[in-house]
Amino acid sequence: MREVDERSGTGEGALLTMRRASGLVPLSNFSDKIAEPERLRHYKLASPGQIVMNPMQAGNGMFAICRTPGLISPDYRAFELTDEADARYLIALFKSEAMRATFRAESKGLGTGTAGFLRLYPERFGSLFAPFPPPEEQRRIADFLDAYTAQVHRLVATKRRTIAALVERKRSITTNRLYVSGNAELPLAPRNPDWQLRAIKRIADISFSSVDKHVYEHERQVRVCNYVDVYRNDRVTLATPFREGSVTEAEYASFALKAGDVLVTKDSEDWKDICVPCLVADDVPDAVCGYHLAVLRPNTEQISGKYLYFSLLAAPTTWQFHKAATGITRYGVGKNEIGTAVIPLPSICEQDEICLALEEELASVDAAKDKVIREIDLIVEYRDSLIAAVVTGRLDVREAMIPSIEGDDLADHAATEDEDMEDALDAPD
Repeated sequence: MREVDERSGTGEGALLTMRRASGLVPLSNFSDKIAEPERLRHYKLASPGQIVMNPMQAGNGMFAICRTPGLISPDYRAFELTDEADARYLIALFKSEAMRATFRAESKGLGTGTAGFLRLYPERFGSLFAPFPPPEEQRRIADFLDAYTAQVHRLVATKRRTIAALVERKRSITTNRLYVSGNAELPLAPRNPDWQLRAIKRIADISFSSVDKHVYEHERQVRVCNYVDVYRNDRVTLATPFREGSVTEAEYASFALKAGDVLVTKDSEDWKDICVPCLVADDVPDAVCGYHLAVLRPNTEQISGKYLYFSLLAAPTTWQFHKAATGITRYGVGKNEIGTAVIPLPSICEQDEICLALEEELASVDAAKDKVIREIDLIVEYRDSLIAAVVTGRLDVREAMIPSIEGDDLADHAATEDEDMEDALDAPD
C-alpha cells in the first residue's frame, strides 16, 4: 500500500463520507445539502480501487474501498494498492478484532486535555505486519465473504423491519391509552378532558450532554451511554453494557444516570429518529449520558419518569418533535423545541395507573422486540468471528462453495449496523 495525497484545488466533485458498515459513499445518498466548492478546495481526491482510512477511528475498523471518484475529508488517508493486493480482502482483515486491537495499540495521542485524541499515523500503519495470502487466495476469500455477508445483510434487514413494526405497535398502544380521536382541527385530544396539556420544560429539566467518546487519564473514568444504547433500548439498567469513557467532575454531576431520567436522541441523519426516548430504570453508578443525547429529569412532584417516557413515545409528541427538527446533512432539535412540546398531564396517581396498564399491555411486544434484537446480536457476533477466522487462515475456504448473490444485497449495509448512525453524527468535515 502506498499513501497518496492529491488535493482537489477546485472543490468540484462528489463529496464522500465514511460509514463503518456501508463504507465510503456519496454524502448525497443521505442529504440534499450541496457544499460550496470553495469550501472543498483543500479536500483530497479519492479514486476507485483505493483504500481510505479514518486515522482517528482505525481502531474501530474505519476503512473502506473507494468505488466512485470523489472528495474525502483532509483528515482521511488514501492508499493505492499493488497488483498483488485484493482491496476486499484487506478491508475484511483490517476490520477484524485482532487487527483493530493492533491499530489501537499503535495509535498515538496528539494534543492535550479536551483536544486530545488518538491517531494511527501512516508510517506506523505501514510498518505493521499482517497475513497476506497469494492473490488468488485473497480473491477466493473475498468472494466467499462477499456472498456470506450479503446473506447476513438480507437476514438482518428482515429482522430490523420486524423491530420497526413492533415499535409502531408499541407507539399505537401508548397513543390510544393517552389520547382519543378529536376533530379536524385537533385530530387527537387527551383521553380525559380534565388532563392539562403541559409544556415539557414546565415539568422536567432538560440538558444536552457534552460528554464525547474520548478517554483521558486525568478525568474520572466512567461508562458512557451513547446514541445507539438509547436508540435500540426502551430502558437502560444496571445490566446494560456501556463503553468506557471519561468525564470531568462537573460533567459527572450533570449527566450521571439516575433512576427516572429519560434520555432522548437530539440529533440524527433522519428526522424520523429525532427524540427517540429511553427510560433510565435504575441509578447506574459511574455511568453517564453521552453526546448527541438529551437528559430529561422529571420534577417528581408533577410527573414520574415512567409516565414521561410513555408520553414521549406517543404519536402526538413524536409529531411535535419531527415538525420542529431542522437541518440538512443532520437533523436536530434544541432545548426550546423539546421544552415547548406539550403532553397530557394526569395526576400522579393516574400516571401510576396508566404506566402499570401500559407495562402489562406492552409486555409481549417488548419481549418480542428484545428477542429479535438478541438474534441480531448473535448473528453479527457470529459473522465477525467467522470473518476473523477466514482472513487469518484459521478457517480454510479455498474449496468452499460460494453461492450466487441475487439482487443488490451489498447496498443494504446501512440496515445492518446501528453504529452507522453514530458514524454519521461524528463524521469529520
